[in-house]
Amino acid sequence: MDETDLTPDTTPDDDNSHEHDSLRGMYSDYFLDYASYVIMERAVPHLGDGLKPVQRRILHSMKELEDGRYNKVANVVGNTMKYHPHGDTSIGDAMVQLGQKELLIDTQGNWGNVLTGDKAAAPRYIEARLTPFALEVAFNPKTTEWTRSYDGRNKEPVTLPLKFPLLLAQGVEGIAVGLACKMLPHNFIELLEACIAALRKQPFELLPDFPTGGLMDASNYNDGIRGGKVRVRAEIKIEKKRVLRITQVPFGVTTGSLMDNIVAANEKGKIKISKIEDNTAADADIIVHLPAGTDPEMARDSLYAFTDCEVSISPNACVIHQGKPRFMGVTEMLNHSASQTKDLLQLELEIRLGELQEKWHFSTLEKIFIENRIYRDIEECETWEAVIVAIDTGLDPFKKRLQREVTEEDIIRLTEIKIKRISKFDGFKADEAIQALEDEIEQIEKNLRNLTRYAVAYFKSLIKKYGKNRERRTEVATFGVVNRTQVVATNETLYLDQKNGFAGWGLKKEESVEKCSRIDDIIAIDGEGKMRVLKIADKAFVGKRPQHVAIFRKAEDKIYSLIYRDGRQGATYAKRFRIGGVTRDKEYDLTKGTKGTRVLYLAVHNTEAESAANLVLVHLKPALRLRNVSRPFAFGELAIKGRGVKGNLVTKHAVDRVVRAPKESSGDTLTLEP
Repeated sequence: MDETDLTPDTTPDDDNSHEHDSLRGMYSDYFLDYASYVIMERAVPHLGDGLKPVQRRILHSMKELEDGRYNKVANVVGNTMKYHPHGDTSIGDAMVQLGQKELLIDTQGNWGNVLTGDKAAAPRYIEARLTPFALEVAFNPKTTEWTRSYDGRNKEPVTLPLKFPLLLAQGVEGIAVGLACKMLPHNFIELLEACIAALRKQPFELLPDFPTGGLMDASNYNDGIRGGKVRVRAEIKIEKKRVLRITQVPFGVTTGSLMDNIVAANEKGKIKISKIEDNTAADADIIVHLPAGTDPEMARDSLYAFTDCEVSISPNACVIHQGKPRFMGVTEMLNHSASQTKDLLQLELEIRLGELQEKWHFSTLEKIFIENRIYRDIEECETWEAVIVAIDTGLDPFKKRLQREVTEEDIIRLTEIKIKRISKFDGFKADEAIQALEDEIEQIEKNLRNLTRYAVAYFKSLIKKYGKNRERRTEVATFGVVNRTQVVATNETLYLDQKNGFAGWGLKKEESVEKCSRIDDIIAIDGEGKMRVLKIADKAFVGKRPQHVAIFRKAEDKIYSLIYRDGRQGATYAKRFRIGGVTRDKEYDLTKGTKGTRVLYLAVHNTEAESAANLVLVHLKPALRLRNVSRPFAFGELAIKGRGVKGNLVTKHAVDRVVRAPKESSGDTLTLEP
């Protein structure tokens, strides 16, 4: 094969194919890179410190600026841009969210209100600094793993060395490419108590606690893993017979949005209120006035059923762990945080122990050097090497008292001691200082031997120092689902336009059927035996020559009695049936579906006994050799079946009409005229 055989064909078709494949590959690579970047660097928190990158960079920047005084948020945002290359708006918004959680950032000025939904003032008008709690649990440069910033000019932490389950305390929500994260906040004190239980290998249970309070049913919390659900209700008190007061709102709902939601439900006829007032200040305070004659208990249930006074929250705990996203339950996160805190405390103790041992070593070396006047041995030395040797030789008799070998660096430090310090050296004070070092070393070694006890004491100290006014705000309860059909305001009337085949609450000049609400469904059966269940409206078409129109309630197990003629000249059949399950707006045939079918009789009964006692007279059309043209028919002879059966044969003769037999039980009967 010659060289030209290996040359790709350059026809237009092949060029287009090659370009298409290249673009497809490019799209696949770029999309995966982008998706990975959003998940890892923007939307999902890290398990190590519970922070998203922008939050971590904000806190690191605030620590850089920390001097005990407040800093303008605009200054913090500007400094953070050294680390976060996504603009000042994203940094400012993230910082406001952190500040509103009132845990890591001490705020000053108008930072908005999570209760009312009011926004924070511009960054140039508000100030912030780190809280003492944040300074204690979140920062330690000696135990921090560092990396270079995006432009290589600065260093930033990979994760902060957090000694507290911050992720579970604050909660987080983020949406990435093909991945969502939603973790609910938990109580500060309960988290620390759970950490203590985890270290002691004791069982514990964690349930969310929301800053807005409210009532919570967490029976299906599922440890915060996707698939679980938490239902949260507002706290609604019955102040007077016609006044309800909302004092706590569900998590994620503001007082302003809740008021709008209640007003909208009232306008749609789902609830009945006369007036609503908002007196919210530091706490939620919404007053709902009810119309005269309204049951306050029923009105409260209506608010839960039709407004945001009750919301359902679906958690989806997802974190970055070991370089990739992972779905993880709350219990596992807490155990990881408690174990990480213990490891960090151990590392801090070991670092401190090393520092104290080094300090003890040099303090002892200095005491030996001065008290034994070894410094005089270097007076006649002419070279630097001779000085080093002279001091080292002078220390030889005392080296057994030291815990490590004397290095050249130690000797150099001894030569740097000033004459003034030597002249004023106090051996008694030096012994006291060395003893203090030994006592602290002994205590640290004891803590290292009893590390779990030390970590438990650390968590208890956090509760004692920072647990004030952090008690649970959300009350844990168990409550059922409010049945909407039972609490909806039935302040409308269903009307039927028999002539034109329309029904609804807006046809006020037509025949009234029954009281209803605007969330009800209606069932309609027309003259051809076709049935539909549809949403009630002010005016809706229900079919030609409607035989039965009523409110459809699934819980009511009604029994239908039907006699129909199959086609134009067919036989007559009868059936008793229940409606069963239906799909809204779908048309169902209650007959055989033959063209020209006509409903001759239809009755609806509430009980089986009432239906069985139903007796009708079937009037036949006169014909040759037909003596009896009026025959009784008892529905009690028919078994109750599904709506799809064709029924039992009544007669093959032509039927003129079907009427109720005299003195029979009543039912909602519609009979066609001859």
